[in-house]
Amino acid sequence: MSQVRSIKNFIIGVAVYLSLLVGVGDAAEVKIAVASNFLSTMQEIASHFEQESGHATVVSSGSSGKLYAQIKHGAPFDVFFSADVQRPKLLEEEGLAVLGSRLTYAVGRLTLWSADSELVRGQGDAILSMGGFEYLAIANPKTAPYGTAAQHVLEKLGLWQKIQRRIVQGENIGQTFQFVYSGNAQLGFVALSQVLDRKIIGVGSRWDVPMELYPPLEQQAVLLVKGQHNKAAKDFFDYVKDDKAQKIIERSGYGIRERQQAER
Repeated sequence: MSQVRSIKNFIIGVAVYLSLLVGVGDAAEVKIAVASNFLSTMQEIASHFEQESGHATVVSSGSSGKLYAQIKHGAPFDVFFSADVQRPKLLEEEGLAVLGSRLTYAVGRLTLWSADSELVRGQGDAILSMGGFEYLAIANPKTAPYGTAAQHVLEKLGLWQKIQRRIVQGENIGQTFQFVYSGNAQLGFVALSQVLDRKIIGVGSRWDVPMELYPPLEQQAVLLVKGQHNKAAKDFFDYVKDDKAQKIIERSGYGIRERQQAER
């Protein structure tokens, strides 16, 4: 009887060992390129994904334009989360993204923020017009969609040319935020999600820019050709569309287009 039990325990042990091997074999790594404004949100989503899937993630951030250029020059990313529509669409047209994978994962909001709790107080257009600041930080409009949006706002307010000498440009929206947070610029157009970050929320003063002053900040993602056979990449791309990830995105200050594929 004890011999039968020993054989049974041995078989169970082998089965458990083999199942663990299968689990290890299924685990893979996904390399994620993400626009700077979405970095902290992406890190939170990636952390949950790792815990639930067993896959590993490597997150790299930068301006959408610079990440697009890196992908064109062969950077080994599996998925690309841009801050605009233009770059993911171009990657599709250039054969570097999987056709049919492009989707809107978030809709961004622009805010005028100051680390000074008394400076803005919900009257951003007034403070910009009166010029009660030394420097205004914006992201580079040529490479960063949030910089393009900031330029649109200033043009709509008739201030773009007037305050050129006071504008300092960040390479991306992350650097732009740091200019303001450090006090090197008294004001800056940043992503609302950055101001709502749990480490920052409640700091300073802000004016949430009316959405009619700038084009929609529709943010799209694509599965890249380099990642089309990577199970972790495909699983992650699906995970971002799931309810848990969508709630994180909304909580971070973005609008969402629930599981809605981009129009072509």
